[in-house]
Amino acid sequence: MASAAASLSTICTSFTTHCAISNHSPKTPFSQSTFFPFSRTHSLSLSFQPTLSPRLPLLPPKSSDTAQALSDPQPATQLVQSPPLQPPSWEPGLFAVVMVGGRQYIVHPGRWITVQRLKGAKVNDKIALHRVLLVGTDTSCYIGRPVVTNAVVYATVEEQGLDDKVIVFKYKKKKKYRRTIGHRQPNTRIRINSIMGYENYPKVTMDDIKDEDKES
Repeated sequence: MASAAASLSTICTSFTTHCAISNHSPKTPFSQSTFFPFSRTHSLSLSFQPTLSPRLPLLPPKSSDTAQALSDPQPATQLVQSPPLQPPSWEPGLFAVVMVGGRQYIVHPGRWITVQRLKGAKVNDKIALHRVLLVGTDTSCYIGRPVVTNAVVYATVEEQGLDDKVIVFKYKKKKKYRRTIGHRQPNTRIRINSIMGYENYPKVTMDDIKDEDKES
């Protein structure tokens, strides 16, 4: 047993004399700094310089037809400074069909109608409606294709009001969700003053209709 311990100590002594352990690693071309430049011992300083490209337009450019339609010299509803100087004499049964805000209304001189809210119009303002689809009397009719050329309906703004309240109820079953909302749609009441400019448009009379019936 003692001889084994003596031989083990002799081997360890010879090993320490031939091998020396050092804490400094040799500088080789494949050192740690080559593969890992961002080690813990190095301090990092990063700077970002983003380059922004110019933003493209969201909408395509308008075509010439669209631009021409938008620059129409006669809008559907137009404010006028004063009523016409010489209002024509009303023919018996005179009426017209006008379009205001995508809806069609039958108007008679001297009566009032309620249309959707006209933005920018105030009480007692004079307005002109240019989208006249049809003008009729007791004996003749002027049918627009699609509108009656040069026909104008003059009116006066009487009131800017609100429609009756509409209750909107939302409900989801088994979710404990209930909402009650009230809404009042804004509207405008206008008084029709006169209907002008339809006299030179081709008209259809009762005699023409009778002649067509006979030919058929």
